[in-house]
Amino acid sequence: MSCHLSELVLNCHNPEMLSRFWCEVLGYVELGRDGNDIEIGPESGFGGPAPTIVFALVVEKKTAPLRLHLDLNPVDRGQDAELDRLLALGARPADVGQTGEESWHVLADPEGNEFCLLRRRLSRQ
Repeated sequence: MSCHLSELVLNCHNPEMLSRFWCEVLGYVELGRDGNDIEIGPESGFGGPAPTIVFALVVEKKTAPLRLHLDLNPVDRGQDAELDRLLALGARPADVGQTGEESWHVLADPEGNEFCLLRRRLSRQ
């Protein structure tokens, strides 16, 4: 028996802002709301091959790097063009101790949550 990864929950101060940012980044849509929390995911909805993301309102400020981060791959453009797009959406470069020789870019979303933009282009599924 095994499990299926169905949701990722990200504690945040501004679920509205982060859900809009990540919908643009991932091509997701808003799937639902529960109080102040917002769930986004693929148009096919909850339970498919891609997990949904729940942005859960919390009052505590982020004080350390996340122990889990997202790795993203471009699907319809190269890494440089995707980097430009993500920066235009509000991402910013983040320093987590990289050497400068990496093939990926470390970025942070508008609330400072780190994620990586990898080089390999994947096909959209």
